[in-house]
Amino acid sequence: MEKRKLGFWEIWNMSFGFLGIQFGFALQGGFMSRIFQTLGASKDDIPALWIAAPLTGLLVQPIIGYLSDNTWHPKYGRRKPYFLIGAILSSFALFFVPYSSTLWMAAGFLWILDASINISMEPFRALVADKLPEQQRSYGFVLQTLIIGIGTWVASNLPWLVEKMGFTQEAPAGVVPEYVKIAFGIGALVFLISILYTVLTTREYPPKDLEEFKKHRKENNFFKDLKLSFSTMTPTMMKLGVIQFFSWFAFFTMWSMATPALTEFVFNAPAPDKNAFDLTIATQEAVFNTANKLYQTAADGVGSAMGLYGLSSMAFALILTFYAAKARVNRKYIHMFSLVAGGIGFLIMGILPNPTYLNISFLLIGLSWGSILSMPYAMLSSSVDENRMGMMMGLFNMFIVIPQIIAALGGVVILSKLFGTSAIAPMLLAGVSLIIAGLCNFLITEEKAIKG
Repeated sequence: MEKRKLGFWEIWNMSFGFLGIQFGFALQGGFMSRIFQTLGASKDDIPALWIAAPLTGLLVQPIIGYLSDNTWHPKYGRRKPYFLIGAILSSFALFFVPYSSTLWMAAGFLWILDASINISMEPFRALVADKLPEQQRSYGFVLQTLIIGIGTWVASNLPWLVEKMGFTQEAPAGVVPEYVKIAFGIGALVFLISILYTVLTTREYPPKDLEEFKKHRKENNFFKDLKLSFSTMTPTMMKLGVIQFFSWFAFFTMWSMATPALTEFVFNAPAPDKNAFDLTIATQEAVFNTANKLYQTAADGVGSAMGLYGLSSMAFALILTFYAAKARVNRKYIHMFSLVAGGIGFLIMGILPNPTYLNISFLLIGLSWGSILSMPYAMLSSSVDENRMGMMMGLFNMFIVIPQIIAALGGVVILSKLFGTSAIAPMLLAGVSLIIAGLCNFLITEEKAIKG
């Protein structure tokens, strides 16, 4: 069946659920380390606490990809059931995670949250390839990135906006402030509503040959399909995997370590260690509360600055949306430029430790983020079997989660020492990793993947 070209609003509707998905990721990425520190985690403990995110992605995405490839319902479609299941579970986890009273509880909710987000996210990537003809795929992935940018910016600033409405920053030791809890609750609601919007406004194409599809589904099984998919990975997919490795190592480092690194190095307001204070003594309690308030204010500043990477990725995607609607883009060089720009943004944090320059850093990082969420998937979709698009997108996720697992299991802590013992060392590591990722784009040579 020949796929027709879709209009702007049709692509917008089918991508709108990513607004909610990004609310989940932005709140998780911007504030989970803060929650961990509030509950007593040290800086060196934080990457290991984050291991839930990549591990669940490694396990969940290939399975969901396989299941969605082999699902068809005349009313509910192929990918949409997974959107909805993931949205319900993610909204539940988002609402309750800031109410965690212990580190193990917060880490457990992170497992549930990330697994649930992955159930929704993977089929969204496959949906673009399902619905759009080859010449519109760059446009489709870029438009997804525009919506993701909007979600990142708004969600990153939600706690700040809620605090400005009059909710206090102050909270007892080991308790997440009320305004952060309200922000997560709003995020849960947005997640569910945006996914429902896509489910209700988007129709999916049925399989080309329904009888053949049913026959294949009966004969197929997950492990057989997994083995076949591994054996048919294209050279382009493997080369993109190298780029993804260094890109996602950098962003995992940012998500897990930006709050402790920047509150200390840029704002000079590190998280106070409640074990170092005797809170039964009034004077020590007052000193702790003052330090904690400074930290919470600094963490808000980091969160707002991180929101700018969503804003610049949104602007970047908007420009590319207008251009890709009329002409084909050179995906390779756009991705290379964007990753190097983001790497420079990270390095600026160490060279110019000032909150104003921090905004410039995250604006540059946003160019990388906008490209990471669109160009690799556009290149990949032009180089794999469309009948196994869900599975291949799920396998491609390996190149995203493996570097994050390595980072969580000590990669960040160990490799950061190459850049000294300062709190900013992890951000310098992220910058170098992102620049390496950018230069690895020279490996991509397949013309169809580069230009579509």
